[in-house]
Amino acid sequence: MSRSASGYHHGNLQAALEDAALDLLETTSAAKISLREVARRAGVSHNAPYHHFGDRAALLSALGVRGMAALLAAQEEAVAAADGTVEKVRALGLAYVSYAAAHPQAFALVFDPDYCAAGAPSAEMAPLITRNEELLGSLVGELVQEPGYEGRDPMALSAALWSTVHGMAQLITLGHLPVEAAQPALDALVR
Repeated sequence: MSRSASGYHHGNLQAALEDAALDLLETTSAAKISLREVARRAGVSHNAPYHHFGDRAALLSALGVRGMAALLAAQEEAVAAADGTVEKVRALGLAYVSYAAAHPQAFALVFDPDYCAAGAPSAEMAPLITRNEELLGSLVGELVQEPGYEGRDPMALSAALWSTVHGMAQLITLGHLPVEAAQPALDALVR
């Protein structure tokens, strides 16, 4: 059963509205989500969302934060389950691409400049971005100590890895590359 299928009854209305919107985001682009439809899915009046989100943009910003938190959690879990630095880097990249493939609309919203401007993230988004950058940075810092990687510039390698993985995620979400290509591509990248 979906998070909001039974509608809102009691408790945290803001979370219920966000859950209903996340359900919509699984099948609908952010551009097509309306507060009225979110309210209907949550089982509340069409005015209820305005009490927690001044407008549609505020709701979508909150969904972007939740999407970033989910993307970060997927990466952290994958890294924690992997053994060895090279394998952790592969796991990080695969988790990034897999999240994008499974949740393309939420992934797009995380990077939508209308809701998360580069260089000016919201107070809620900023610590998530920092954690994500630190996760990649720490792994690359370890990677440049590994045989075959030593002496590489960690900043340049971080940028190259993120750019490559993000581009792969974009190509997959847009249907230009099958998700099955991710693992062999990541193997080729960090082998």
